[in-house]
Amino acid sequence: MPENRQNLNFERGLLNMSVNGILIVDKAAQKTSFSIVAILRKLTGVGKIGHAGTLDPFATGVMVMLVGPAYTRLSLELSNHDKEYLATVQLGVTTTTYDCEGEVTSRSSLVPPLSDVEKALENFQGNVLQVPPMFSAKKINGQKLYHLARRGLEVERPAVPVELFVQLLAYEYPYIRLKARCSKGTYIRSLAHDLGQLLQTGAHLLALQRSRSGPFTLEKAIPQERLQEALFTDGASFRPSERSLEPYIFKKLPYV
Repeated sequence: MPENRQNLNFERGLLNMSVNGILIVDKAAQKTSFSIVAILRKLTGVGKIGHAGTLDPFATGVMVMLVGPAYTRLSLELSNHDKEYLATVQLGVTTTTYDCEGEVTSRSSLVPPLSDVEKALENFQGNVLQVPPMFSAKKINGQKLYHLARRGLEVERPAVPVELFVQLLAYEYPYIRLKARCSKGTYIRSLAHDLGQLLQTGAHLLALQRSRSGPFTLEKAIPQERLQEALFTDGASFRPSERSLEPYIFKKLPYV
């Protein structure tokens, strides 16, 4: 057996030792949430792996991964936590999905002043009624909205109450940089779309990073790229003092 293959098996053996718990991963851009599940199954040998909320492929940041049956049963509880995001909204362009992955549906050259942006953001503070996007997993009459959207259909969606607090970090047309804290079920894509409607320019979500999910923060996360590297190296992606995932595993819920 080649030396590299021996080392790879040895690394997987190390990662397979008592790896059960809550693992915080910084999801990479252009990767699905399930790709992390697949990597962890290969690294740990644990079949029962879940998470506490997905991210769209273009988004990055905190994914709360639940490794082992004792932890996957916490999925509902952990998914109910509030979350924080850093978002970049692009004005002047709307898309079918309300984000950068959709087809462009309209363009505008209107440039709103900073005062208009600040005033519009006042509408996204506290308890807000938000209409989910068509490209979402919400169900209408038992059908997921994105299934209908992919067939070119659009149906009326009832507004959903969410809790939302938005802070303006920067504005340099056409880009608005926001920090958002929100309750479960909030769509930052809808926030971007609705903001564009208020400003009469149209808008979509250009970039998104989840910086916190409940008590779990990005600072405690292991990058997805390092997990991926461990599949193809002799463990060089882990420092000698971190020859396993154990430093990143929570055995119980931390409190903030």
